Amino acid sequence: MGQKTNPNGLRLGIIRTWDSQWYAKDKEIPALIKEDFVIRQVINDFNKKSAISQIEIQRLKEKTKNRITISIHTPKPGLIIGKDGENRNKIVAQLQKITQKDINLNILEVKNPDKTALLVAQSMAEQLENRMKFRRVQKIAIQKALKAGAKGIKVLVSGRLNGDEIARSEGHAKGRVPLHTLRADIDYAALEAHTTYGVLG
Repeated sequence: MGQKTNPNGLRLGIIRTWDSQWYAKDKEIPALIKEDFVIRQVINDFNKKSAISQIEIQRLKEKTKNRITISIHTPKPGLIIGKDGENRNKIVAQLQKITQKDINLNILEVKNPDKTALLVAQSMAEQLENRMKFRRVQKIAIQKALKAGAKGIKVLVSGRLNGDEIARSEGHAKGRVPLHTLRADIDYAALEAHTTYGVLG
């Protein structure tokens, strides 16, 4: 079970919460899900050079139904805020134009990016696209995560490794990664790296 499911989804309601937090009538749900998708797309498009680990969206109070609170988690908040808050204001203006609602944007700093799965995956993908050897990329990711305080880490790279004709997968693990223990704080992410030899994942 632990090997086949997404560890993040499996732990929802146990040690993890949903990235979108709101209640709505049945007929309103599809429109709000689409709105959440568009909000995340706009934020990621604005901040392609900024590492973003999580975007939380809240619509909690009935009195402020037309108000959306968005929290962006990033190790580099300065890049998203911009000079004198210029970039942040552009994001808010764009989101208000699309949603026609008041936007409250919070930018929160991630203290340990080397322990956050999505940020580790983004870093690995970037290094692979810069033609760094995949084994070295894996080794660096493992060393940084353990140094940051992670109890264990497992990494896997698949595709035409080092330009080989036949695609394969190669992974490395160090420490404890108890996938079946639902109380264990397991973080998971999967990304693609677009190289000259094809896509690595």
